[in-house]
Amino acid sequence: MKNHRILIIDDERPILVTLEALLQRHGYQVDTAPTASQGLKLLKTKSPSLVLLDLQLPDAEGLETLDRIKTELPDMHVIILTAHDSLHNAIESIKRGAYHFISKPYAPEELLSLVEKALEKQSLLREAEELRQKTEQLEKRLEIAETRLTPIFMSKPMQKIEELINAMAPSDANVLIVGESGVGKEVIANVIHVRSRRAGQAMVKLNCAAFPQTMIEGELFGYVKGAFTGAMNDFPGMIAAANGGTLFLDEISDMPADLQTRFLRVLQEREYRPLGSTQTMKADFRVIASTNYPVAQALSENRLRSDLYYRLNTFQIEVPPLRDRKQDIPPLIASFLRQFARQLKRTEPDIEPDAFQKLLDYAWPGNVRELQNAIEYAVVLARQGLIGVKELPAEIQLPTVLQQTERSVPPRTGVQSLDDVERNTILQALAECHGNKKKAAELLGIQRPTLYNKMRRYAIEL
Repeated sequence: MKNHRILIIDDERPILVTLEALLQRHGYQVDTAPTASQGLKLLKTKSPSLVLLDLQLPDAEGLETLDRIKTELPDMHVIILTAHDSLHNAIESIKRGAYHFISKPYAPEELLSLVEKALEKQSLLREAEELRQKTEQLEKRLEIAETRLTPIFMSKPMQKIEELINAMAPSDANVLIVGESGVGKEVIANVIHVRSRRAGQAMVKLNCAAFPQTMIEGELFGYVKGAFTGAMNDFPGMIAAANGGTLFLDEISDMPADLQTRFLRVLQEREYRPLGSTQTMKADFRVIASTNYPVAQALSENRLRSDLYYRLNTFQIEVPPLRDRKQDIPPLIASFLRQFARQLKRTEPDIEPDAFQKLLDYAWPGNVRELQNAIEYAVVLARQGLIGVKELPAEIQLPTVLQQTERSVPPRTGVQSLDDVERNTILQALAECHGNKKKAAELLGIQRPTLYNKMRRYAIEL
């Protein structure tokens, strides 16, 4: 309890002097204030562990001051000291967050006991909060260990990628990661960084598609105060933040062409200037870039400058879509089940065989990100530790023929037979109605028996 600082807010000079002497004799540091305004100032500058507060102050009501204290510092313990020891005041004080209420005159032993208990409780709460934060950090590290340090690579294409990562990660070579949205490009970038010699430094990420073109330059290079309208303070920028570490540029093909030229110069010369500055800064980072735009198309459309591409393309990693590496689905499901069960503090649920088969058969147009979201959805809805078909997202519950219809039925252009047009129209209606034949018939403007006959004719089975 020694060296704790206590703030006394009381307008009676004899009380202040007596309390200060009593608490100092027992090893506490003491600050005193005769008014609420002075007390609130000391609360900010002295950071006390405990406040002793009188209810009758010359410039404010004590309960109002208590409200101010609890608003600014919700965890601060406050003991009310007052000669007005009415039951109403006591109840109101506790309702507004006071730790205890003691009336004047008080017994010194009683006050000292209360002070000690309040400080003990505050220490326990602080330790509990520190333990909670450490637990959260540990859980995050475990998550990172599962999803970044040991990614789920079971398919042959991904095992080849892992072999390449192990070979080139320790170097400072630039890397370009390409693949559809959601395939795990950022996870690959994390793995490369963690296995590199720069792992002890920061990995800074900039999504070039997430910022307006006018803002990306400032985010990347930083700026000095007054460099442009709205630049109220200096901002170091992503390149400075990545010093000694890794700079990950997501969706590099969305970076403006003129900024690509300037960034290429940074890669070549290893120095740059923040916006509005005349000072040249050293640039020490490894660059990993990614794009979900086909590289050949990005180059032909000038979305990606060829000179920057060749600079970034020391190593290119093409991540295949999840539909082309079905072997990765079961271990990914297991990993996500553990992750979300831990987050929700639940027992890890089991998946019924027919639900698991649905997950295997689905084409996953959103790739690993869609699978992750689907498992989170299922874990939240799991009943009695079990995930069935009904706990899966609606689009995964659809029959396979309708899932394929949603993504692969060609537009009604060119020459098609009437039978093809009618079959595709029926499939699309069934897909839109999630397999509900009654609704599909209504959507098509036909009777249900007519729909059944046409489904038999075109061998459409649900």
